[in-house]
Amino acid sequence: MSYTGNVEPGGRADVRELPGLTVAKASVGPYDNNAYLLRCTATGEQLLIDAANDAARLLELVGDGPLDRIVTTHRHQDHWMALAEVAAATGASVVAHPHDAEALPLPVAEPVEQGGTVRVGRAVLEVIHLRGHTPGSIALLYDAGGDLADRPHLFTGDSLFPGGVGNTWGDPTLFQQLVSDVEERVFDRLPDATWFYPGHGKDSTLGRERPSLPEWRKRGW
Repeated sequence: MSYTGNVEPGGRADVRELPGLTVAKASVGPYDNNAYLLRCTATGEQLLIDAANDAARLLELVGDGPLDRIVTTHRHQDHWMALAEVAAATGASVVAHPHDAEALPLPVAEPVEQGGTVRVGRAVLEVIHLRGHTPGSIALLYDAGGDLADRPHLFTGDSLFPGGVGNTWGDPTLFQQLVSDVEERVFDRLPDATWFYPGHGKDSTLGRERPSLPEWRKRGW
């Protein structure tokens, strides 16, 4: 079956094969958080994006393969409730932006900032800092070393969803920061075919969302 990105808490993971990388998307309760397990097809090394909850389920997803890193996209607790348990069971290194590191239950062994990289085996993910939802929110960009430059893949945490940017709680300054970062660092740079994977719910593409950018700015959320 082809990948859709439609998953439910407790349901099966949806798996997608990309050049150099396998992506497994799973949802965990109680807040329908998405967790993404990335596996390098050349080495078998793995990376988990957001150990949100249900450590047993995430460890089952990891399986016997090595888990080298856990990336936490931002400081909110629903994205790291299983972090300590999964890290303890696997020995994985914790990765996050320094501005959100202090809120996590474990020390961040690998701090990352705008333009930095995170490796999973031979695959390289670029860090995009998207300020506003939290000070240290990050997205991860994968283009297979340029092989997918015309249709890259972007893991956006809670900074970008189908239908709008992440929650800024009615704060106009935070909203302007987030929508500007999303426009300048994502939409202005990446093509319409970019597939993005958010922290909750369904996936989308930049092309599908791009026409709504003026509406998002106008409504203020």
